[in-house]
Amino acid sequence: MTGEPTIKFTFAIDDPELDDERRQKIASKLLREIRDLDEVEKADRAEDLNPEAGSKPLFATLIGVLTAEVSMKNVKSFLGFLGDRLGDKPMKISVKVGDKEVNIEAKSQRELLESERIAKDLLAAMGDGKNG
Repeated sequence: MTGEPTIKFTFAIDDPELDDERRQKIASKLLREIRDLDEVEKADRAEDLNPEAGSKPLFATLIGVLTAEVSMKNVKSFLGFLGDRLGDKPMKISVKVGDKEVNIEAKSQRELLESERIAKDLLAAMGDGKNG
């Protein structure tokens, strides 16, 4: 009965040298691995909520973009996992807690781990963060 809020991470490899097919293969493999993690509450492909005219109207997925919901106590290990898998690739990450959202561009494992601090700051800003 923790009642601990989850942090929603949306992330994509932002490597201009990768084509869509390669990006999708990396994302598919990573999604399978993420779903196997005990630390992750839920993981999926990100859906395009504003598909362009002429594209599939419902449930259009974004190429190479994934989402994962993680409890605060598991954020560090989840980000460590991502860093191990993708630490050498530039990424765009969105950290969402409640209705607050921050976008981050990470080019290194250290910058990726900065997302944990940002998630904690968002929780504190919502009045849900407790010191320590």
